[in-house]
Amino acid sequence: MSEASVRAFFAAHAPDIAVIDQGVSTATVLEAAAALGVEPARIAKTLSLRVGETVALVCTRGDARLSNGKARAAL
Repeated sequence: MSEASVRAFFAAHAPDIAVIDQGVSTATVLEAAAALGVEPARIAKTLSLRVGETVALVCTRGDARLSNGKARAAL
């Protein structure tokens, strides 16, 4: 997803929400935490999981690790 597509989406669907550019990369949890001056645990990350025909989005803290086996069993 590009920055331009995100800006276009919000402009069309939620013009009251501003997109904030940090001026540095926030592609990883560590980069985002450094850019915002917080600990990695304070960053929320979203994981997209597919198990068979099921797709789930999991939102967790930035320093959390995913157990593939436990996620597969839960889904």
